[in-house]
Order: sequence, then C-alpha cells, then structure tokens
Amino acid sequence: MELLAVLGCALWVLLPGVLPEECPSPCGCTSLGEARGSRVDCGSRGLRSLPALPRLARSLHLHNNSLASIPAGALDSLGRLQELELWDNPWHCDCHILYLKLWLEDFSAPALARLSIGSEILQEAGLPAHPRGPAAEEAHLQNAQDTVSCSLPPA
Repeated sequence: MELLAVLGCALWVLLPGVLPEECPSPCGCTSLGEARGSRVDCGSRGLRSLPALPRLARSLHLHNNSLASIPAGALDSLGRLQELELWDNPWHCDCHILYLKLWLEDFSAPALARLSIGSEILQEAGLPAHPRGPAAEEAHLQNAQDTVSCSLPPA
C-alpha cells in the first residue's frame, strides 16, 4: 500500500502534462471534455495582470478587466484557442502592446475562429484592422458607441 502511494506521488511529479491543468485564480473554468480543452472565464474579475493560463484553453474571456497590456509570450502556448475576448480593458497603446499586435497579425493560435476586441485599440495601437488567421471566420470589433460583427473574407 505504501508503495502505491509513492508511485502515485512520482507520477504526479513526472507527468504534469497528462494531469488536468489548474484553473487560474480568480477565473472560472469549465471542462469541454478531455480532448477538447477548457473554457477559461476571467471576464469581469478586476484583473490588472494576466494570470497563468491553461495551455489547453479553447475559449478565453478576458473582457471587462483592468488589463493595460499582455506580457510577451503569454498567449504563445495556447495553440488550441478558438475564442478570445479582450474588449473593455484600458489598453495602453505603447511599446508594451507590441506583443499583442504581433500575435494578432500572426495569429499564433491556428484554431482561433472568434475574436472580440475593443476597436479603439485597433485604431490607437495600429493593430490590424481585419485580424485574421488561417482559420479565423469571425471578428467582433466593439467600442463604447457600437458593435460591428462581420465575417472575414478568406485570407
């Protein structure tokens, strides 16, 4: 019995990628199934900085917080990401927003199909007016006055 406990602890240390990822505090996470990843809801949580994000996140909601920038590399490991909501944050359009600009231009998440971002950041920071990736189908650009939803033409 003691040997089983030791083996269990060893597996916990040696196989972190196989075990379920923890949900970052204070976000809420919902499993979409073992093979599908998770929905990570960090929206309206008063975040001033980005928490460590589960790499298997399929849907990431960061809207309505106090995020001014996204640290370089913070989104790079989210290869399964299909939906990203960034609207209603006080983005600082300076050199710290460059990572987000480049990430949106390249769409490091090849599965990303839906993006919601405040249009004021697009204009002020020089971000791509029509963010798209290989699989992007839809973009929602929102500011205080109106919301524009459109289907993106093929790249």
